Formats: sequence, C-alpha cells, structure tokens
Amino acid sequence: MAEPTEGGRTRETPPGTDRDGPGAPGAAGVGGVGGAGGSGSAAEEDDENIALRMEQLIVGYERQYTPYQAARAADVSMDLAARFWRAMGFPDIGQAKALTEADVLALRRLAGLVEAGLLSESMAVQVARSTGQTTARLADWQIDSFLEALTEPPEPGMTRTEVAYPLVELLLPELQEFLVYVWRRQLAAAAGRVVQAQDDAEMVDRRLAVGFADLVGFTRLTRRLEEEQLGELVETFETTAADQVAAVGGRLIKTLGDEVLFTADDAGIAAEIGLRLVETMADNPTMPELRVGMAFGTVTTRMGDVFGTTVNLASRLTSIAPKDMVLVDDAMREELTSAGAAPYSEKEADAGDPRAADYRYALQPLYRRPVRGLGIIEPWLLARRAPRG
Repeated sequence: MAEPTEGGRTRETPPGTDRDGPGAPGAAGVGGVGGAGGSGSAAEEDDENIALRMEQLIVGYERQYTPYQAARAADVSMDLAARFWRAMGFPDIGQAKALTEADVLALRRLAGLVEAGLLSESMAVQVARSTGQTTARLADWQIDSFLEALTEPPEPGMTRTEVAYPLVELLLPELQEFLVYVWRRQLAAAAGRVVQAQDDAEMVDRRLAVGFADLVGFTRLTRRLEEEQLGELVETFETTAADQVAAVGGRLIKTLGDEVLFTADDAGIAAEIGLRLVETMADNPTMPELRVGMAFGTVTTRMGDVFGTTVNLASRLTSIAPKDMVLVDDAMREELTSAGAAPYSEKEADAGDPRAADYRYALQPLYRRPVRGLGIIEPWLLARRAPRG
C-alpha cells in the first residue's frame, strides 16, 4: 500500500491496492477530475478504483481538496480559480474532494504570474485554455497508442491494472522529458519568428501562404470502412501530411480528420508542400484521392491558429479543386512568378526565356468564377513543370 509523504505525495502504489475505497470520487471528466462516485456494481467500482490508482500514479498526489479548499490553499479567489479550471477543460465537480496538491501548486503558479505582472489575467486564462486543449488531445492520442492493454489484456486472467500500471510507470518519466524537449524546440522556433518580424503588427498580421489538403469522398468512406480501418486511414493521412509539411519548412496548423491546414512563409515552399502531398498520396493505393487549395496574403495569427480572408479563400479553392490537383489564387501565382519559380506563361517560356531552365512549376489559368463572400476569383492550376530539353 502506498504511504503518504510530505505534501501529500505518495510512493508507488502496487496494482490491486485500493487506497480510496469504493466511495472515492470517480475519475470521469477532462483532466481526471470527476464527481463523487456512486453505489454502482462491483465491476463499476473496480473500474473506478483502477482509474483512481492510475490517476494517482500519473498525477503523483492523492485527492484531498474540494475546489474551495484548493483555491484557499493556493491563496486564489474562487472566481479566478474557477476561470482557470474551466479554461483548462476541467468539469464542474461541485465540492467533491477530487483535487490534489498538484492542482494547488499549478493554481498558485499561474496566479503568481498574474500577481507579478508577467501575465494579465486574460492572458493567463488564454495560456490555461491553449495548454489544456493541446495537451488533452495529446493525452488522448498517447492513451490510444500506448495503453491499448487497458482493454485488451495480453494474458487471460490479468486485470487491466496489472497490465497498464507498470507500462505507465515506465513510460511516464520518459514521455514527460520528451514532451518538455519538443515544447522547448517549438517555443524556440516560435520565438525566432517573432524576432524576425519587422514590427509589432507583423507579429499578428503576416503575409503567408495558406493551404488546405482534403481527402476526396471521406464521408462515403466513413460508411464503408470499419472503425479500425478508418482510424488507420486518418492516421496515415495525418502522418504523411505532417512529414511533408515539416520536411519542406512549413507549419502544420491543425488536422481535422479528413483535412489538414498548413502555412508557409514563402509561396515556393507552400507550392512544394501541396504538390508533394498530392504525389505522396497518389503513390499509396490504399488512400483516396487528395485535393489541395492554397492562397497567399495577409493572415491573422492567434493562439497557434490562423484567420482571415486568405484562409477562407484557400478553403474555397480546396472545395473546387479537381481530384489529385492543386489550385492556387492569383496572389500566390504572382508570388511564384515574381520569385522566378514559374513563368508568367508557357508561351513566353517556350519563346527562348533565359530563365526557363530554372522554372520549377507550371501555372494554368482556369475560368474565373464567383465565390460566396469573396467575389470573383481566378484560380490557377499548379503543377510541376516538365524539364525542357
């Protein structure tokens, strides 16, 4: 049985040990914070105890505080504490004893940044929200990937705790160190982009290439494929997209199952990403067709996401792009031709243009068409330019 140490932190709790008993609060909800447990069946109580033991191993502390007690221990108003917890994605747990010393320390630390003037209250809430949303998805992915043994014991007669507990115990410190490493690298890259900005306005509103890549016929696939097959397809798509975007120097903003959103500082980088995505997916016979739409212009960046007319235009171009094709707007065409990555027209290139050997892309105009909310647009079909002999 685990023995409490100073501050409520516990030593290892071996599988099968029930510290909290059947009346302990349940572990349902975001962040492992849940309401009070009920008087369910023995199987339900066993599941609850498994979750509690796993939570204690991961968090490192026992549950001992109600929300009011945690706020008071952190010397933070209940109103501010509730705002932070909601931002992090914690559900309303009433006054159940479901919080730990770790929750108190985190609350005290975040409120301390506000008190010291390093963050405004609204900024602190934004930090809590962005961190909560990002890590919630990360945690779900890691549980799905590493802890399948929770529902599929490798040997008959083994409980889920007996399978999962030692696995989590081994993985937790390594994954924690890796998470901090990746976060620091990404933070350094983001700081570098801010330093290179010409002025404060450019830190928020920047000229970027924005692209969407969309799997064709995904809705039909969801009706035809088994859940496991569909999950594998989405995983392959997201992995391929992430690899191709990163390899060329772009940024993957978000994945939406059958669609990814990416940006690049340079139109040439975005063009290469779009074409590589189409080519790579076309080479995989198990994957559906892909279509890509890209636009270049002013983009508002906030909390890791991008907004604005350029983003909307890229999305609309994707919806009208032919299968296995890349469409770009006129502004991106202008960027590519001005940089010498594509000719203004193939006719000029064929007429002895001295730069013809340096052109990497070909651009073919399509019919101008109206797009709701964006007026008349002129899409261009982007392709690799065949080498000229």
